[in-house]
Parts: sequence; C-alpha cells; structure tokens
Amino acid sequence: MYKKGNYRETDKMSDLICENYPMLLVMSRFGIALGFGEKSIGEVCRQNNVDSCTFLNVVNFLSDDHSTTIPKVSTCLSLESLITYLHNSHDYFLKFRLPHIRAKLLEAISNSTDDVTFVIRRFFDEYAEEVNKHMLYEEKTVFPYVRSLLSGEKNKKYNISIFMKRHDQIELKITELKNILIKYYPGATNNMLNSVLFDIFSTEEDLASHNRIEDSLFIPAILELEKTLS
Repeated sequence: MYKKGNYRETDKMSDLICENYPMLLVMSRFGIALGFGEKSIGEVCRQNNVDSCTFLNVVNFLSDDHSTTIPKVSTCLSLESLITYLHNSHDYFLKFRLPHIRAKLLEAISNSTDDVTFVIRRFFDEYAEEVNKHMLYEEKTVFPYVRSLLSGEKNKKYNISIFMKRHDQIELKITELKNILIKYYPGATNNMLNSVLFDIFSTEEDLASHNRIEDSLFIPAILELEKTLS
C-alpha cells in the first residue's frame, strides 16, 4: 500500500520514493537523477532547476485517489515545467518502454506459429503507432500553442477545447492486447510471457496516469491561462 499524497517540500525525497516507488518515473521525467542523499524534496528540486510546486502537484495528484474529483488548479503550477514533464514522458514511452515491450513480446511468442506471431506483432505495432500519433500531436500542436500563450500570444484559430475533444484514452488498446494474451494466446505459459504481461499491466497504468495528469492538471491550467488572455 502506497502512502497517499500531501507531500511537502520539507519531506525527504528518499522517503517519497521508498513510500511510493512509482514516483521514480515522475522524478526522472522532471530530469532528477538518483543520489540525493538525505536532501528534502525542495532542496533536490532547486538543485535540479525543477519547479517544486509543479513537482509536488504531480506527485500528490498521482499518489492520492482523484478518480472521482478534479483538484483545483494550483496558482503556483508552472505550465512550462509541466510541458517538460509531459515531453519526457513521451520520450520514455516511445523511445524506451514500447520498444522494450515489443522486443520481449516477440521473444516470448517466438515458438508460436507464424500466423499467431504475425497477428500479435501487427496488433502491437498498430497500437504503438496510435500512441506515437497521439503524442506527436501534443508535441507539434499543443505544446507550441501553450508556449505562445505563455508569451502573451493567443491563436484565434485554436484553443485547448479542440485538444480536449480529440484527447482519446491511449491506454485502452493496450488493454485489448493484454486480454488477447491472457484469454486467447495458445502457447504454454512461460516466464518471459508473464514478464511481458507484467510490463503491459504497468504500462497500462502509467499511460492512464499520464492521461489523468493532462486532463486534471494540464488542461485546466491552460483553460485558466486562456481566460487571462481573452
């Protein structure tokens, strides 16, 4: 059981990680490396030029149960810092996590028939392409739009509501892949396949958290910024 939110700048960074080890991913996506000793969260953030308010907003949101409520957007949250976090998350999924799962998946089903291997590989590759398109849209359209808002410029032909309407839940298709492997994969159970399934479960949760950050912190903060420029 993880400790719930309400972490503060004065809490030790090591306590945060030991009590909620998934926060390792949050830490790395803000560009914070290990080796911080007994330093507090605030000290570690300042040493790494990370906005501590934004870091704590993300940490406390993910480590608490916000499944039924959307928190009030903190006035100290930095959109630029949050963009850095989201960009690094994209890199993690596209350049590390998904390629790593694909390699393990192909190894796990290497003894299957060619037809089964082809279907599973194609399903995964189509999913990975969906994730890539989703995240590329944010990189090429949403992030530049937000940065223009931060510089005081408002695009009359675009607003964050357009993004909200097309913001699909990219973790859903990986759930389908998980179910295919669990319910219909005809091969014998093996350690590699179980390891892949653990990775898929973890990635499914990570992508869901990624979307929750965008829906509950990123988008509301942008809506507030748009109001100030209207």
